[in-house]
Amino acid sequence: MINHKLLLSYDGSAYHGFQRQKNALSIQEIIEKALGKLYGKGIKVEGASRTDAGVHARGQVINFFAPAHIPLERLPFALNSILPPDVVAYEASGADYNFNSRKNARGKRYIYIIDNENFPDVFKRNYSWHVASKLDVSAMKEAAEYLLGRHDFKSFQSAGSSVANTVRTLYKVDIIEEGCFLFFSFEGDGFLYKMIRAITGTLVEIGLGKKETEEMRKILHSKDRSKAGKTAPACGLCLEKVFY
Repeated sequence: MINHKLLLSYDGSAYHGFQRQKNALSIQEIIEKALGKLYGKGIKVEGASRTDAGVHARGQVINFFAPAHIPLERLPFALNSILPPDVVAYEASGADYNFNSRKNARGKRYIYIIDNENFPDVFKRNYSWHVASKLDVSAMKEAAEYLLGRHDFKSFQSAGSSVANTVRTLYKVDIIEEGCFLFFSFEGDGFLYKMIRAITGTLVEIGLGKKETEEMRKILHSKDRSKAGKTAPACGLCLEKVFY
């Protein structure tokens, strides 16, 4: 038995998040069933990020223990022959016995996409949040500056999380305009439950003029979720990269 490290991409639209659920289909269930067919035995996988329902991934990392009889370079091909077309394995490697894709992660990058055109792009509707009113990008960039560094992000944690420590470090928040699309890039050492979507929702309210730029600092320090904006839809969020 060796520890395998595998990179995945998936369209999360049809799944109830990464983590296995009792009454709903998850990415973890799909992967473990496929691995079970390949190896003829039950395989348990660990994911670097427990992406929520409807959230996508381009750089999810998983690890699992399995026999070494499938060459690593052939493993993605074998797995993709079983997986549905909205889940793709694209790189496999051997990992140290003690490697854990979640516990050893030192940071993550997520991208959130907003379609800021009058009418939504029908071909991007599953991968972006359509906001028809013109957003003030400069105001949003200014507000995002308040979030950089190490803070208690409790104001941006949705209900339902059992995490006790809500302090995280946000290294970077970039907002890039490409035509009518806005790309929000978040890099940090970790993220709370729906934290990025809550931050994005708050930035959009600032971009719409519903909140002042300076309110972001007050919201952050309040540690009160009700002070922040609404949670942005899951479809716009994608896990881009996990750092080790």
